[in-house]
Amino acid sequence: MPRISYVPMDQMTESMREEMRRCATEGTPRPESSAVRAHAPEVFDTFKSYWEATFRKGVLDHATKELARLYITKTTNCQFCGNQRSTSAGLPEYAADDLLNFESSPAYDDRQKAALAYAQAIAWGEEDLDSLWTRLHVHFTEPELVELGCFVALTFGQQSWIRLIGIGHQEYDVDGIDASTGLAPGIAR
Repeated sequence: MPRISYVPMDQMTESMREEMRRCATEGTPRPESSAVRAHAPEVFDTFKSYWEATFRKGVLDHATKELARLYITKTTNCQFCGNQRSTSAGLPEYAADDLLNFESSPAYDDRQKAALAYAQAIAWGEEDLDSLWTRLHVHFTEPELVELGCFVALTFGQQSWIRLIGIGHQEYDVDGIDASTGLAPGIAR
């Protein structure tokens, strides 16, 4: 169980319960992390809106954002986040080594590698900023860069926090919904 408790469904507003059902059926964010955020209803609502704007909707394709999220999960070693998938991204399963060594991997095209380099730079810094920004501007518009940058910053912070809390999959029941949707292959259901 996590270091911060889960808020029971019967203590949430109807709009929060609706979001919890969406989390259970669509995979990201997982119900467990949302149930922890429910202790602070304004934070819950703000996170929901921010997640919707930067990850589920927006100007940049969802698959590129999901790929960047997966990179951050591998580089921060957040098992909880690394074992979930966005069901609407349509990405294949990538080996962890491919994600962590994306520059030399044949699994990604140049645009995907640029997005991963951006995620890496946000998380860990970059010495050659001129080359990074030249590369990014070849593949992305400024609105796309803002959206991806804000999403990567959010997910990097959230994954670090979730890892610290110690939440796990399948620990929270959302109205009896099978919340195994969006879990990586091989994760206990």
